[in-house]
Amino acid sequence: MKKLLALLLVLALVASSLAGCGGAEDTGDTPSGDAELTVGFIYIGPKTDGGFSEAQDRGRQAMVEYFDGRVKTLEMENVPEEKQAVESAAINMIDQGAKVIIGTSFGYMDTLEALAEQYKDVIFLHFSGNKMNDTNFGNYFGAMEEPRYLAGMVAGMMTKTNKIGYVAAFPYTELLIGINAFTLGARSVNPEAEVLVVYTNAWVDAANEKAAAEALLAQGCDVLEQHCDTTGPQIAAEAAGAYAIGYNMDSREAAPGAFLTAPIWHHEAFYIETIQKILDGTWKPESYYGTMADGYVGLAEMSDLVPDDVKEAVKEVEAKILAGEFPIFVGPIKDNQGNIVVPEGTTLDRAGIWSMDYLVEGAIGTSM
Repeated sequence: MKKLLALLLVLALVASSLAGCGGAEDTGDTPSGDAELTVGFIYIGPKTDGGFSEAQDRGRQAMVEYFDGRVKTLEMENVPEEKQAVESAAINMIDQGAKVIIGTSFGYMDTLEALAEQYKDVIFLHFSGNKMNDTNFGNYFGAMEEPRYLAGMVAGMMTKTNKIGYVAAFPYTELLIGINAFTLGARSVNPEAEVLVVYTNAWVDAANEKAAAEALLAQGCDVLEQHCDTTGPQIAAEAAGAYAIGYNMDSREAAPGAFLTAPIWHHEAFYIETIQKILDGTWKPESYYGTMADGYVGLAEMSDLVPDDVKEAVKEVEAKILAGEFPIFVGPIKDNQGNIVVPEGTTLDRAGIWSMDYLVEGAIGTSM
């Protein structure tokens, strides 16, 4: 009996450790016997979160459908940004035959870099990071500042109080870029608009995101934008009779009475092109930065809550962005302390954009 109890205890501990990030899941999207390539995806949240991870997973699904049986995928959800958890998830899928590992959260970067050194025959791709090597480790991201600017225009024309709330995860460069582009867009059509920023200090925290949104609404914000993973802010806006702009994917079903539009990702644009190169044997590590013109990022169709004149104004600028005629960060630009951070006549390139450590004039909150 003691031996049996000891065995049961060990099994319980193993099950508990696996439950921390879940086992790698073969969704059955493709017949495993026919697949030429197995690709593993690591998600920080559930792939049905209505936001960040679901947008990544929809890209995965579209990629699987495109390759029509040639590619099999494994997914592991709710993997925290901790070395042991990321290693366990990746190695679990490699052991199941994955030759490509895609990590979709910033905090996975250093662990994936180390794994790429250890597993030379596996390709590692990392979303939002800045590290790569010359053999089997690349990264990918997009010019989200483009649709963020357009979303800011929508907010700037829809607000009545001139107070727009922005629920953000962390005061990290990626988020500062988005806040700044959004604020510039809002103030391009409404110079009196202010963007109030609150950080939740977590990527995925539905309750905290909703609470942050409610705090902004209490301060008089009548339009909310977000850079966090769930639809909590949109739901809070609808309950308060305010407007909301989503992020990551078209989430109008979550709050149809509030949803205006959303800057969104089309991850399949990167996945399909990249997996095709891997299948062809032509892939080389790169730091991919997809644009609206590439079809990697975009603005969700504006809802019926947005008046026609607002839609027309936004679409006019959108056409210029798609034509490469409308860079987002063009001087003169001041930070929210009144300092010139982009001189007149200067247009920030990718390196300049990703050097931001400030919030622009009109954005009220802290930076790095």
